[in-house]
Amino acid sequence: MLSDVMEDYLKAIYTIQMEQGAPVSTSAIAEYLGKTPPTVTSMLGKLEERGLVEREKYKGSELTEEGRTVALEVLRHHRLLEAYLTEHLDYSWSEVHEEADALEHHISEEFERRVAAALGNPTVDPHGDPIPSADLTPPESESSAFLSEHVVGDRLVVTRVSDRDPEELDYLSKAGVTPGTTIVVTDVAPFGMVTVRPEGGENEQSLPESVARRIRVRDADDETPEPDEEVPPA
Repeated sequence: MLSDVMEDYLKAIYTIQMEQGAPVSTSAIAEYLGKTPPTVTSMLGKLEERGLVEREKYKGSELTEEGRTVALEVLRHHRLLEAYLTEHLDYSWSEVHEEADALEHHISEEFERRVAAALGNPTVDPHGDPIPSADLTPPESESSAFLSEHVVGDRLVVTRVSDRDPEELDYLSKAGVTPGTTIVVTDVAPFGMVTVRPEGGENEQSLPESVARRIRVRDADDETPEPDEEVPPA
């Protein structure tokens, strides 16, 4: 049996790998989890002994196949719980992260199956993060970019929002910048502010670049036809 803390480390390494690539530095893990580098180094040694991570001196760590499977299972629990809490227990999307963190280690596979069924087997959580499938197949790599990478005039669809800052999530919710929303970039200030207007609305919202770097978007004018849609001949 793995401890909750070990599972948290595996989930963190997987998340960082998906965002930054492998191997993952000790300092990146420490920053993500709010731990000291020596504490992280000690835990990585334990995970390596269990065959869950591989480490290369001066380069970093990455998950083994077994470690990746554990991380995906914990992520599936976490994101299903976030979706269930928002849809069935009236939690706001800013409240669910910590609750899911506490519960994700302690639900049975049967409970997971029932939660997924009650939700209609969703593919994303309330923040737009992909939910690993029941067979723990890793989510496909996404083609979205960060809002901070775009310029004035770009018309975009919000796909994912970081769930790690409740106050930030409350602000974005009130601003109407949520997954599925179409926005237009109206200004990019040289001192690090990105201003957007949700499509169909009149109010503009100015976002610090640090926030814009945690919002993933795709080009709204580059929609991929659904499988059942007829594609016009070239």
